[in-house]
Amino acid sequence: QVQLVESGGGLVQAGDSLRLSCAASGRTFSGYAIGWFRQAPGKEREFVATIHWSGRYTNYADSVKGRFTISRDNAKSTVYLQMNSLKPEDTAVYYCAAARNPVATMGNYDYWGQGTQVTVSS
Repeated sequence: QVQLVESGGGLVQAGDSLRLSCAASGRTFSGYAIGWFRQAPGKEREFVATIHWSGRYTNYADSVKGRFTISRDNAKSTVYLQMNSLKPEDTAVYYCAAARNPVATMGNYDYWGQGTQVTVSS
């Protein structure tokens, strides 16, 4: 079992930056890939970014590529999502999740956090 807790969300203006954190506890964190997903009101949950347990492989959704950066600190059991140049369309609840492999498919993720709200005003 892996427990995940997201933090760092908030209300910002377009063009601002935020850094989300995903803190893990439980089973060996370093053995898991961590993904970030988001869900906007009235929309399905979608993939944002993922990182291999080693940190050497990352993948991003086209909509955030070049603006968001995922990273991890296994010593702290924490994964980060640095979000720059935020847009109103980035407004959503952001979730982190753990999987054996760094894939974009939600069904491959076994453990999920409760989410943190990000709101970007225009």
